[in-house]
Amino acid sequence: MSIWWSLHLRREAASVPLARRLLIGTMETAGVDPDVSYDLSVALSEACANAVEHGGDVACGDPGSEAYRVTAYLDGEKCRIEVADAGPGFPAPPARSRPPIRPAHSDAENGRGLCLIQELADHVHIGNKPGRGGAVVSFDKVLKWREGAAPLMAV
Repeated sequence: MSIWWSLHLRREAASVPLARRLLIGTMETAGVDPDVSYDLSVALSEACANAVEHGGDVACGDPGSEAYRVTAYLDGEKCRIEVADAGPGFPAPPARSRPPIRPAHSDAENGRGLCLIQELADHVHIGNKPGRGGAVVSFDKVLKWREGAAPLMAV
């Protein structure tokens, strides 16, 4: 069995805990170890918070900029999550590769989200939607299972 879902959410702070609760409920139902569920839910919260804060420009008149999308796949031994928005995206890298994400200063109140995602997930991809604008943050993590829970089988 595999499980996937996709949400189209308004860029409002209240959407972040909604996405987080849905992910935790899905993983709990599937039998995922609570520590893995927690790590992924924190990473998802950070990605959603970034989409809410930076993911669009309501003043531009584009109704698509008022929303963002969250998609989660639990398949086999891995969970993959993608958060995509309609904002300006990430600045173009000066060379062909994106510079590494630098940790925020210890007293900073913002700027820790992408670093947290990188610490909590096994693989992270940060980029822009091709041709349309907007940022895409996707990350995955190998799943561990609660004792006695059977892993999802890929279909």
